[in-house]
Amino acid sequence: MNTTASLNATQRAIIPIAAWTAKGDLPALSQALNAGLDSGLTINEIKEVLLQMYAYCGFPRSLNGITTFMSVIKQRAEQGINDPVGKAPSPAPQDKSRTEVGSDIQTLIAGRVLKAEKGNFIEFLPEINQFLQEHLFADVIARDNLGLPDREIATIAALTGLGGVESQLKSHIGGGLNVGLTEQQVKDLFVVYGNTVVSHEAQRGMQLLDDVMASRPR
Repeated sequence: MNTTASLNATQRAIIPIAAWTAKGDLPALSQALNAGLDSGLTINEIKEVLLQMYAYCGFPRSLNGITTFMSVIKQRAEQGINDPVGKAPSPAPQDKSRTEVGSDIQTLIAGRVLKAEKGNFIEFLPEINQFLQEHLFADVIARDNLGLPDREIATIAALTGLGGVESQLKSHIGGGLNVGLTEQQVKDLFVVYGNTVVSHEAQRGMQLLDDVMASRPR
């Protein structure tokens, strides 16, 4: 986990990869993927970002990102660039159910146990939380070759790029803070986003960060 005042080079590189995948701009994504590999991201780390994106922007965007990455890797190999593959995820734990694994990760990111409460989405449709726990968190987010802070960076960037999902974006800004990102690192995320993706979307993200910080105990 990065504990410095700002994001490191590979964390910065995740931001435009996730955002351009969510937006579906494949030429911009290709540039971001090349920059990500140049920054030190491994092939498997980028694969994890692109895999995770299907949960936030759908299979079509994710699959387009994956095929774009395949082309980037091929082109770089033809140029004699041998990018490091990186480590694969560890096997799933055998001493816990998928529900238990997913619930633990969901609680860590949310900062509290999420359960059915009067008027919330879990009470309205309990199955969605089962899917979140058993699939998103247990099958995807639990894959340990990309850390939780980096995964939240990717999610925040993707949601910023999607737009119209301010509630979820605020939740994941809080989630990033809950898994170890500092306020300064989240600010840095939006600075990088503004410089590499769309500036006015980054400004909106900064405003939402202010809202999140105002609601958190100091």
